[in-house]
Amino acid sequence: MRTVKDLMKIRQGEVYTINSSQTIYQALILMAEKNVGALPVLEEHRLVGIISERDYARKVILKGASSLDTMVKKIMTERLISVDSETSLEKCLDIMTKRHVRHLPVIENEDLVDFISIGDLVEKVLANKDRQITELSAAESP
Repeated sequence: MRTVKDLMKIRQGEVYTINSSQTIYQALILMAEKNVGALPVLEEHRLVGIISERDYARKVILKGASSLDTMVKKIMTERLISVDSETSLEKCLDIMTKRHVRHLPVIENEDLVDFISIGDLVEKVLANKDRQITELSAAESP
């Protein structure tokens, strides 16, 4: 079974973050530039929330607020669900499915070390399944 640690070795992606006192507009610019759908929110290097495109749509646009002067801390999701590097990829997918989240912070010693998306997980899990099928098929062949 593969773990988050295995994914982190392959992925080697940079974790883009935003400060809770920055504007939603600044968060949207960063998400667009980095082609990500969510950002971990930090205060003094400590993870305090996540802001996503979904948060923006539901808590700004639909409420008639302005992204130019609304701070990230006003709309970020504060109830965080996180994993550590030893969590299995299957467990991560289970958490995401049951909790209806698309991103999971990876926390080690209270520090944010990575931020994985459901896309990262699906890609890796499917690759593992394909590899297992190939191995099983080869073992069955005479």
